[in-house]
Amino acid sequence: MGKHQLCSDDGCRWRRRKEARPGEILDAALDLFTEKGFAATKLTDVAARAGVSKGTVYLYFDSKEALFQEMVKETLLPHLEEAEIRVGGHEGSTADLMYGLCAHWRNNILNSKAAGIPKLVIAESSNFPEMARFYMDNVVSRGTALVERILQRGVDKGEFRPMDITHTARAVLAPMIFAAIYDHSLRPHDKGPYDVEKYLDSHLQMILHGLKVA
Repeated sequence: MGKHQLCSDDGCRWRRRKEARPGEILDAALDLFTEKGFAATKLTDVAARAGVSKGTVYLYFDSKEALFQEMVKETLLPHLEEAEIRVGGHEGSTADLMYGLCAHWRNNILNSKAAGIPKLVIAESSNFPEMARFYMDNVVSRGTALVERILQRGVDKGEFRPMDITHTARAVLAPMIFAAIYDHSLRPHDKGPYDVEKYLDSHLQMILHGLKVA
């Protein structure tokens, strides 16, 4: 067999498996953190769910906190980075930009396992303040700054009326965060009609109606 056909031998399969391990560990951690909570999840649980030894987990992550931080970096920050790029390159209306970003968030975050992270952080924040601070600094503050940037864009282009940018940004984000928390808490017990796409669309319609220049 030629030396270039390394991927057909056991060694190549072992290398691929080794390279996949951090992702498998992060997936297992996300499942367990959102199912059981951060405090109740042990690294041995994560290792068992990922199909590796506890020692293997420690090869990549020196603590449960480090595992959480990497999980956030892998599941949420790429979407924030993509949103920042979209805002910088958008040439249409600010309203269209907001609808597009809301749809991206709904399709890629709310409809994924990562939607359980906000509830996890809120539930565990008093017992794990460093975890909460990390999430605030890297996700909430960054996301809020992005929405502030969008609102300011609308004002600068004459599409939106002058406003308190800081607090309006929080008002824009609140129902989106609520949707994620609701899906992982009360939603299974809600017997009424609830369509998250219609809910978020209604929210944006109200926000944009209030922001647009008369």
